[in-house]
Amino acid sequence: MAEAARIVKVISDFFWNNILLFLLCGTGIYFTFRLKFIQVRRFGEGMRRLFGNINLNGKKADHEGMSSFQALTTAIAAQVGTGNITGCATALASGGPGAIFWMWMSAFFGMATIFAEAVLAQKFRTVKYGHITGGPIYYIRAAFTGKFGKFLAGFFSVAIILALGFMGNMVQSNSIGDAFHNAFGVNPLIVGVIVALISGFIFIGGVKRIASVTEKLVPVMAVFYIVGCLVILVINHDMVLEAFKQIFVLAFQPQAIAGGVAGVTVKEAMRYGVARGLFSNEAGMGSTPHAHALAKVKKPEDQGVIAMMGVFIDTFIVLTLTALVILTSGMLSSGESGTKLAQMAFNNAFGNFGNIFVAICMFFFAFSTIIGWYFFGEVNVKALFGKKAVKIYSVIVVLFVVAGSFLKVDLVWNLSDLFNGLMVIPNLIGLLALSGLVSKIVKGKDTPPEQK
Repeated sequence: MAEAARIVKVISDFFWNNILLFLLCGTGIYFTFRLKFIQVRRFGEGMRRLFGNINLNGKKADHEGMSSFQALTTAIAAQVGTGNITGCATALASGGPGAIFWMWMSAFFGMATIFAEAVLAQKFRTVKYGHITGGPIYYIRAAFTGKFGKFLAGFFSVAIILALGFMGNMVQSNSIGDAFHNAFGVNPLIVGVIVALISGFIFIGGVKRIASVTEKLVPVMAVFYIVGCLVILVINHDMVLEAFKQIFVLAFQPQAIAGGVAGVTVKEAMRYGVARGLFSNEAGMGSTPHAHALAKVKKPEDQGVIAMMGVFIDTFIVLTLTALVILTSGMLSSGESGTKLAQMAFNNAFGNFGNIFVAICMFFFAFSTIIGWYFFGEVNVKALFGKKAVKIYSVIVVLFVVAGSFLKVDLVWNLSDLFNGLMVIPNLIGLLALSGLVSKIVKGKDTPPEQK
């Protein structure tokens, strides 16, 4: 099993570091210039729409759709996960403080990519089994008619069901189980069963319940974590400017500041920063369009503008705060990585409460991701196998959540990484093929679809 996990990891790392990073960043740069820096031009509008739509009991769209804010929170539920704590710490330990600069760069260009994803999800959404649905499977089929389009869309759907619905949710529950075991000494299996029961209850309620939960959970978890990080930064205020200096200087001169990660090159800082940033905010991966397709908006680009805010919140706020907490704590030189490094950073300011704080945040982050990823998989299960298959899918997900809480899931995590990468390819092909249409929609030269 260990050897299989190692082999899959080698394949996954090669795929991500040598192919996907260039494809994802290249697509983001392409859409940035094609759409004339849409993430800059319409950023203010996005912020106004975001704060103007905040409502913990938002009005639902017809056919079990979502309000624009609910679509955003469902997307953020999937985006803001354990990667915002563990992934950020890993990037810092492996790529040094300069990795954060490259995270910002990937997120900046990723905002243009996710804009295109949301616009196309809105444009090609449809009503299936009496409910609004949409996502890459539908715009890929629109981009390529015939057998090739069906194959490409089907390949994407199978990859996302396996990567997120099954294996991804397994490793999310594992993160919750580990965090609670370390903080409270609770048996991970007990935690897994509780998480599975709550998840199952939400799954049974369908889109309406998922939207209702995420619109309440996401703002609460975000505020809780942000406040905790800000308290630490106030405590460590004398190191904040130094942390920013390290981020910018070490992005281009890795050995310029004493205390940096030994042996890190500019290439490694870029590699780990871009990889972890893209993995966290999911821009270009084809996951979040499933949520944005359901939003009730006047024009497709309205939801595209909102979608950009998800990447901004995930990377420029949550990930950045995690990075600053670690850098100002002085724990980066400890030699630790991942969750352990994050816990040490929070313990440095909060004492033993740091472990508890990280455990609570990991629960919120991982649980919200389970909800979002389940929903993304469900859309594709319906598209491929029909409505009746959803019950079977939900049962399998619940079982994977329980199993993931106590098993060692190195192989599953590596497989999830690999399938995450595989689903990117057909999504980017579809996006690039329809880039001209996205440009027309932004310029107002395309007739908006009738909102169903």
